[in-house]
Amino acid sequence: METGCPSLTALRVAMRRAAHQILDDPKIFDDPLALRVLGFVDPAPPGQDRKWLEETPLSRVLRASLAARSRYAEDELCGAIERGVGQYVLLGAGLDTFAYRNPFPEGVLRVFEVDHPATQDWKRARLEQAGIQIPDTLTFSPVDFESQTLEEGLRQAGFDSSRPAFFSWLGVTMYLTNTAVVETLRSIASMPAGSGVIFDYLILPSLMNPAEHRVFDGLAHRVALAGEPFQTFFDPATLEPMLRDMGFNRLQDVRPEEMDARYFGGRTDGLRMGRLAHLMNAQI
Repeated sequence: METGCPSLTALRVAMRRAAHQILDDPKIFDDPLALRVLGFVDPAPPGQDRKWLEETPLSRVLRASLAARSRYAEDELCGAIERGVGQYVLLGAGLDTFAYRNPFPEGVLRVFEVDHPATQDWKRARLEQAGIQIPDTLTFSPVDFESQTLEEGLRQAGFDSSRPAFFSWLGVTMYLTNTAVVETLRSIASMPAGSGVIFDYLILPSLMNPAEHRVFDGLAHRVALAGEPFQTFFDPATLEPMLRDMGFNRLQDVRPEEMDARYFGGRTDGLRMGRLAHLMNAQI
């Protein structure tokens, strides 16, 4: 990753999130800043490359999956705030816009964006160009998960480790080494009672059926070409006991079928989740 440039996967996620705002009705995830953070003031100005608005079976599944996982994380955040949690940490925040449309005052919710320094620098430049103000409720925390610990990065950002926090970690674990993933989860598990994390993970390829494996092979090839290959996978049957051993005591492994029932029921456009990843809701 070059200095001043974003993760290519973070950029693609942001573009699919923006496409969801234009192409899907009703929206699963309403993000009024999704276009602006990318520099799009119009869905399709004259001469603009429209590839990001492509409609293919794969693009629809990816778009639906990304929108639903963001919606799920923010729904669960609201529940955490009702339980008294006052710190929200976005791990691998990418171009996520929650902090800039945060409806909660500083006394209720403090937001920390943790990301690779290169992606974070690029995002801050994009925010300035788009005229999106950085609120007082937000603190940036540049961290390279492969060379720094989450604890170090948050401590430098003024995070209060004595208070419970809610962590959102979406679209990241599959790109890190297993060691980096496990150490980050251990760090979260050491937080005070009431804390929790939502993260998504790729299931082991050996658990995929032939059709799923073909989709996976295509995605794996694309991200590898972008220089960000898949590295870590989990078996749901062994992930849960590992998390319990770390100290998480309330676990919900959310499968794609459950997400479909929760967010896509009654739709007539055929939008649904992909089948390669699960969401894990782990609380302390």
